[in-house]
Amino acid sequence: MNKKMVVMITGASKGLGRALTLAFAKKGVRLAICARGKELLHKVEQEAQELGGEVIAVNADISKVKEVDRFVSIVEEAFGRVDVLINNASVFGPGPMLLADYPHHDFAEVLRMNVMNPFLVTKRVLPGMLTRNNGRILNVTSEAGKTGFSEWGAYGISKFAVEGLTQTWADELQHTGVSVSMVDPGEMDTAMHAIAVPDCHYELGVPNDVAKAFVYLALNQSIELNGKRFEAQSMLEEKRDIL
Repeated sequence: MNKKMVVMITGASKGLGRALTLAFAKKGVRLAICARGKELLHKVEQEAQELGGEVIAVNADISKVKEVDRFVSIVEEAFGRVDVLINNASVFGPGPMLLADYPHHDFAEVLRMNVMNPFLVTKRVLPGMLTRNNGRILNVTSEAGKTGFSEWGAYGISKFAVEGLTQTWADELQHTGVSVSMVDPGEMDTAMHAIAVPDCHYELGVPNDVAKAFVYLALNQSIELNGKRFEAQSMLEEKRDIL
């Protein structure tokens, strides 16, 4: 079996997901990526291949059990395993809006997408990781996942849930070779941030730079990750000579 590390990234068609895919492609790992946007996903796949990456790209809605099983099954059949899972896929929902005005159907959909995604994909890849007694799962969180911000609506609330999900799984996986942790990428210049803060007048992080912190955490086996919360942009400052 090819011993190259297998890294799975959800929501890989744009923003941070795209940056993560290209950053890992440069490291020579095998990549498994998915997203709902087929055309953009295919473009990222081509970009990663041009960097020398070996890539499986699957168009899938991973908030649905059957789609998750299809995606992971394809990857396991081709690559044999998943070593690192980065649960990145999420949606913001309606633009800045008070909870009192938030449509209930949008609220339910954002929670379904942002919480079910990391729950279902983690649940599906976990048995293989536990069998091998090895694996790293990084959940993408947000400052809005520990502090409630006016008008960030269901997105922030969903990230509170992701942080709870991470802590619970980390506690359950103590004393195994599998770690579950979370990374806050900070505010970045992405389409999602433009929805959240349409009149932004301050400097934002760059996804390509932020991705370096994820690569460091995923590939550096000497770092203890389980249950920890990392801030990617702070890491860039603290470890600039390494990253």
